[in-house]
Amino acid sequence: MNRLYDMEPRVMDDEMLKLAVGEQGPREEAGQLAKQEGILFKDVLSLQLDFQNILRIDNLWQFESLQKLQLDNNIIEKIEGLENLTHLVWLDLSFNNIEAIEGLDTLVNLEDLSLFNNRISKIDSLDALVKLQVLSLGNNHIGNLMNVIYLRRFKALRTLSLSGNPVAEDEDYKMFICAYLPDLVYLDFRRLDDHMKELAEMKHQYSIDELKHRENLVQARLEDEQARREELEEHKAAFVEQLNGTFLFDSMYTEDVEGSKLSHLPGVGELLEAYKDKFVIICLNIFEYGLKQQEKRKAELDNFMECVQEAIQENQEQGKLKIAKFEEKHLLSLNAIREESELSNIEAKIVQYSEDITELFNVLMTLEMQLMEQLEETINMFERNIIDLVGLFVENVQSLYPFLEDPLGRHCGPGAPAHNMVPATRPTGRCPHSKPKTQEGRASALLTKDENKWGLFQVAPCGFPCLLLPTATRALDTLAKSKNPALYYNQTSHFTRTAYTPFDLQEDLLSPPR
Repeated sequence: MNRLYDMEPRVMDDEMLKLAVGEQGPREEAGQLAKQEGILFKDVLSLQLDFQNILRIDNLWQFESLQKLQLDNNIIEKIEGLENLTHLVWLDLSFNNIEAIEGLDTLVNLEDLSLFNNRISKIDSLDALVKLQVLSLGNNHIGNLMNVIYLRRFKALRTLSLSGNPVAEDEDYKMFICAYLPDLVYLDFRRLDDHMKELAEMKHQYSIDELKHRENLVQARLEDEQARREELEEHKAAFVEQLNGTFLFDSMYTEDVEGSKLSHLPGVGELLEAYKDKFVIICLNIFEYGLKQQEKRKAELDNFMECVQEAIQENQEQGKLKIAKFEEKHLLSLNAIREESELSNIEAKIVQYSEDITELFNVLMTLEMQLMEQLEETINMFERNIIDLVGLFVENVQSLYPFLEDPLGRHCGPGAPAHNMVPATRPTGRCPHSKPKTQEGRASALLTKDENKWGLFQVAPCGFPCLLLPTATRALDTLAKSKNPALYYNQTSHFTRTAYTPFDLQEDLLSPPR
């Protein structure tokens, strides 16, 4: 199978490709025109490069429209350089020195693949070829019948050639393939009869049933994973991923070591659970609202695309109508010029037709400018609508974040780290209120962190610490009794005890209030 040639290995350079394209291009008058103007590689649909002593596949990236590629009877050792040939339908790599199937991941439209007479020992790496109908792997080194099971995933496969491989010498060769590839029509270029398929199915029924069961389980798992990925992508598009559960809350407290310690104090665990329920409810509200807003944005985008397509189509129809009228008017004029013998008359007609062409050009350019203005106006309107939708979404979501302050006063809004216990700075000194009074309003007990020490005190809506709670017991008791405790502002109060360590908290739980 090893192919050796007396001539030197060749490289797939521009010169080879241009020569091949020219030889396989159009003939007669069209061929002459093609040679004069040149043929763009991106327009080539078929390319034949057999018997060129090519060692390496290269320089094919420009053939983006190629549908048929013939590279047989060369000395190619590796399948590579085919990434851009996504429209390829037919590929012949027979009679080369290829040892492994690879480099075909982007050929999603490939229907016919020939790797006949190479040095391949394993059938794999064909997963992307979902449209594969014909596979020729004869005269290779395939020796294990289990390779055939891999081909069950190709539902469109109808023709298979494995003759000339060690596997073809197995006495159960045909029966095994008929049983495990029931949709196959041709094996080694011979049609499979229904009677042999029935016998093969009966012989391997138990193994096939077990295999089908495993395949169904795998397929179900793949479908579930795909559904989850698609759902996650939808949630990401709506900017609400991971908000339909406890993920956000759990992620915030996963690395919160101090919070974990505090949760073991009497009463704190219950408060955190109650807060978690409230937190999750708000997250679910944001999640549902985000999905609804995403639907509105999608509807706006669909409407925008529809308007753009309608404008382009209408403009094109007007342009085609103008061109058709011009052609109808001047169709006979070209023949008249060819038949005219007087040079002066020819020149006069050419001038007249040139003016008409200029007029047509101006009309088409006017239509183009009108289209550009129309599209610009549509784009601006779309941009304004999207900005309004996004702004409304952000504003409404931000309005919910003040309610995500935990029972220990830690802010859980945008940008707040999970371990953050208080704002970066806190007010100091006396309360700014002019006289003592009792203020009913939104408040919380705040656990502050200052030089690795902890303190508990109540804060006013302005954030000023107005009344120090002298013990952890009273602090927890206050939190347990009221979700919105009254504030007692005292203009003369100062911190009598500035901080608590975790050990102080435990000590205060066992000691009377001071």
